[in-house]
Amino acid sequence: MPLELGLSAIGILPFAGLTAYDTQRLKRIFDERRPEASGSIAVLVALTLYLDFINLFLSLIRFTGRRR
Repeated sequence: MPLELGLSAIGILPFAGLTAYDTQRLKRIFDERRPEASGSIAVLVALTLYLDFINLFLSLIRFTGRRR
């Protein structure tokens, strides 16, 4: 049980970092305003952000989940 708690706590950090990195990447894409590729790239970055949020949420649930 302590190992599971430690691994879930360690799992939160990379997904929080990936979320921040992908958010900055999306901001950089829109700041450059490349109209020919911004639509398709924005969809891909939004999808990676969605996956980051899902994984972060699952890690938080594992961390705060009730154990029997």
